[in-house]
Amino acid sequence: MITSKNLVHHEFIGLNVHAISKNNESLDLKGTIIDETKNTIKIEGIDNTEKIIPKNGTIFIFEIPDGEKIEVDGNILSIRPEDRIKKRFKKI
Repeated sequence: MITSKNLVHHEFIGLNVHAISKNNESLDLKGTIIDETKNTIKIEGIDNTEKIIPKNGTIFIFEIPDGEKIEVDGNILSIRPEDRIKKRFKKI
């Protein structure tokens, strides 16, 4: 089960997300994650368009299955998904 404490150790594909750029105010995209690489997340928007968003410089607000929204700085996600799932992060 995905929670706010273990989100970064789970697969993101299929989660709803709101992406906001720290550097580009025009980036404000909501949709469903359909793919992920080391440096990008591909989102299918509400209008069925696909956008590739860089992880660095972007704030992602993930909506987990229980409806909770979790904000994550994309800079800490810039790692291959398969390595991120195995990696241990320091507790904050």
